[in-house]
Amino acid sequence: MKINPIKVEIMLNCGKTIKLNGKKNIKLGALGAGSDWAGFLQYLGISSMDLGFGGEGAGGEYHSIYDSYDHYVRFGDPGFKYGVALAETTGRAMLRMANADVLPFDVSSFYNTVNEYVIELKALVENARNETEQKNQMIGDRLFDLAKDPVKNFNSPKVKEAVPYLDFSNLENAVAKLKKSSAEFQEQYCNATQLPADKLLKLNEILFKAERSLLNEKGLPHRAWYKHQIYAPGLYTGYGVKTLPGIREALEQRNWNQAQENIEIVSKTLQAYTNQVQLAINNMR
Repeated sequence: MKINPIKVEIMLNCGKTIKLNGKKNIKLGALGAGSDWAGFLQYLGISSMDLGFGGEGAGGEYHSIYDSYDHYVRFGDPGFKYGVALAETTGRAMLRMANADVLPFDVSSFYNTVNEYVIELKALVENARNETEQKNQMIGDRLFDLAKDPVKNFNSPKVKEAVPYLDFSNLENAVAKLKKSSAEFQEQYCNATQLPADKLLKLNEILFKAERSLLNEKGLPHRAWYKHQIYAPGLYTGYGVKTLPGIREALEQRNWNQAQENIEIVSKTLQAYTNQVQLAINNMR
């Protein structure tokens, strides 16, 4: 099952989840591109999920002349076993959310996910710095010149610009505030079903609109249509997802100024999301 980690995670008995194969939670994958939900999530900020079964070979017929109804019923899913199971799984999830007095929302899961992404980005910068220093040292010691094949005409690599120390402090502070608010939210959430009807209605509205606070109207660098600041398909990866894409892709392209600019943008975006969570907390008091 592949669901955007930011999305609503089904909770049982106020935060307790059933164990699956010894694991407490289902690990959710990040959404990139390649399906009809892309416009809803990445342009409009509407919570989305992509459900499916995996584990078997892809078959190789996708988008080929063999991608036909006949092939599907003979080889893909004889008896429509998978199709029925997927429809039942999706339907059950939709009913769970549609019939919930309070939307099953786990802000702590979102905090943990985003915190992991930030740790990854800081490691990316550090690795780039170490690799650059090492390679520049090798160039300075003329190791590439000494290793040249004398019968082949190759140019030695040029010295790369040193990797600067970027300022992640605002982003780290935004994540810390989200952590605090997510813990408070979970405490209040357990008693949310006891709220009067008008407060329940307001709470659910706050929750289902929370995703929209993760948009930036100016969009991502070089592609303004993609407004979501946490998830987007990579500029050069097609379907493949990039998490915290404005920062990550700038780092990968060694565009340090753009990376710093997007660190500040994502910091403000997370603060806007935390404000939405705080609004939900205030409504539950």
